[in-house]
Amino acid sequence: MEGTEKKAKQPIIFAVDDDPAVLRAITRDLKGKYRKTYRVLSTELPQEALDSLAELKNKNETVAMFLSDQRMPDMLGVDFLEKAKKTFPDAKRVLLTAYSDIDAAIKAINDVQLDYYLTKPWDPPEEKLFPVLDDLLDSWQGAYRPPFEGIKLIGYQYSPKSHAIKDFLSANLIPYHWMDIETNEEAQETLQRNGLDWKQLPVVVFEDGKVEANPPMTLIASHIGMQPHAKQELYDVVIVGAGPSGLGAAVYGASEGLKTALIEKRAPGGQAGTSSRIENYLGFPNGLSGSDLARRAITQATRFGAELLSPQEVVSIVPDLKYKRIKLADGSEIVTKSIVITTGVDYRYHPAKGATELTGMGVYYGAAMTEAAACRDKTIVVVGGGNSAGQGAMYLSQFATKVVILIRQKDLTATMSSYLIDQIAGTPNIEVWGQKDVLEARGNGKLEQLVIKCLETNTDEVLDASAMFVFIGAKPYTDWLGDSVLKDDKGFLVTGRDLLTDDTFKKVWKLDREPMMLETCVPGIFAAGDVRSGAMNRVASAVGEGAMAIKFVHEYLAEN
Repeated sequence: MEGTEKKAKQPIIFAVDDDPAVLRAITRDLKGKYRKTYRVLSTELPQEALDSLAELKNKNETVAMFLSDQRMPDMLGVDFLEKAKKTFPDAKRVLLTAYSDIDAAIKAINDVQLDYYLTKPWDPPEEKLFPVLDDLLDSWQGAYRPPFEGIKLIGYQYSPKSHAIKDFLSANLIPYHWMDIETNEEAQETLQRNGLDWKQLPVVVFEDGKVEANPPMTLIASHIGMQPHAKQELYDVVIVGAGPSGLGAAVYGASEGLKTALIEKRAPGGQAGTSSRIENYLGFPNGLSGSDLARRAITQATRFGAELLSPQEVVSIVPDLKYKRIKLADGSEIVTKSIVITTGVDYRYHPAKGATELTGMGVYYGAAMTEAAACRDKTIVVVGGGNSAGQGAMYLSQFATKVVILIRQKDLTATMSSYLIDQIAGTPNIEVWGQKDVLEARGNGKLEQLVIKCLETNTDEVLDASAMFVFIGAKPYTDWLGDSVLKDDKGFLVTGRDLLTDDTFKKVWKLDREPMMLETCVPGIFAAGDVRSGAMNRVASAVGEGAMAIKFVHEYLAEN
C-alpha cells in the first residue's frame, strides 16, 4: 500500500531439543535476550525442523544460528546440524551437550564445522550463554547480506519462456531477481531443494515461498495481486488496450463517472511503455520512461475507480442492438454499453532467415530492457531508424561494448528526431551503419552471428553479435476483430467521415446520423490512438484521442 514501508524480516535463531523442559528454558532465554533483533523458532523434533528449512529458504528467511541438543532419540545433534548446514551454510552451529558428550562435541568441530558447544545447564545465562552467543552472532552479522525480497525467476538466459516472464514482470513494474541456471549456484540449489530439474524451467519462487514450474502468466498475475476478471455485470465503457490512448480514455472515463474497465493482455503502456526515455512529452522537460508514464496513468485511473483487467485478452466482440458482449480468451464474457478500441500496433517481425527461430534467444522486438544487463560487454545490433530505435540504442549503450544501428537509408535524418540523432552522434560506442540490412541470424540455441547485406555494393559480411533488437515499423493489432469492424488496406480501423466513402459501410450502418469522429462502422464502438486509420503516431496525440473518445461515448450513451 502506498505510504507503507515493508518491515524487514528478522533473522532466525532455531533451537532443537527433544526435552520439553530444556527446550522451554532455552527458548525463554533466547527470546528474553534477542527478540528485538532475531526471531526465535523451536521444536522438539529435529526432522520437523529440517522439513521446515526449504520453505523458510523459499520465503527468503535467513537462519543466523542453530542450537541443537546432541543426544536426541530420533537424530543426533551433530547429524541434524550437518543436514541443516546444506540449506543454511552460513548459519552458526551450536551444540548443547551433557558433560558425557563433550568428546562427541569436540569431534563435531571438525566434522560439521561446529562453531561452539555448550554444556548443560547454562545457568546463569548472563555468564555461560549470552557472551558466547553474542560473539557468534556479531561474527555472523559482519558477513550477513540480506537476501533479495521479492520474486525469484530461475531459467536459461536464452530461453523464450524465461524472456516472456521477465518481460511480463518488468513491464508491470514487479521487482524480481533473475537467476541464470547455468551460472548461478543459488538457482541450482533452489531446484534441488524443491525437487525440480532443469527440464521444468523456468521456475518462479514467489515471496510467500510458493514455487511454480513453468507457470502461465495468469497464475503469476494472481500471485502478485493483479485482477484478470471483471467485478461488474455491466459497464458503461470498456477500453481494449492499455497503451497511452487506452490509459487516457480510462482516466477520463472513470473521472467523469462512467463504470469503466480497461483490458490489457500484457502490461500497461503499450509500445510507449517499452521506451527507456520519452523526451518530447509535454510537461516533462527531463523526459520520463514509458513505464513511468504508464504507472502514473494507471494510478490515476484506478484512483477514479477504473478496473484494470490484466493479463486478459479479448478474442472477439459481439455487438447487439443495445449492449456489446466482449469475449475473453479464458472463455468469460463482459457486457458493456460502449467500447473504445485502443489496441495500438505490434512490431513487425524481421524476415531474415533464422530470426523467427531465435526470437527470445537473442532476437528481440522493441527495447526489451529486461535483456539489457545480459548485453554487458558485448556487441549488439539495433535494426531500425525511428525514434524508438534511437531511444533503445541510447539505453542499451549503457551496457553493451558496441551498439550498431542498421538502417536501409543513408542516414537517420529522414526518420529520427534531431535531438536523438545528436545524442547518438555524441555516444562513442554507438555506430550507425547506413544502407545495410540483415539477411540471416545464426546461432546454436542463441544468437551468435548476423549476415549483413550492404545495399550499395551488394556484398555480404558477417558480424559477431549477441543480440538483435528489431524496430522495423509496426502493424495494427486488429486481426482479432475479424470482419466485424471496417479496416483500411493496412488493417487500421476506419472511423468517422472516412467511413462515408466505403460502399460496405452504407450496407452496415443503419442509423440516421453520421458516425461520430472516432466511431467505427459499429455504433458505440470507437477507436483511438495508433490502431486508428489516419492517427498521428505520437504519445501526446494518442492520449488526446483517448480522452476525446470518452466525449463521444457520453454522446452515444445519451442517445441510447
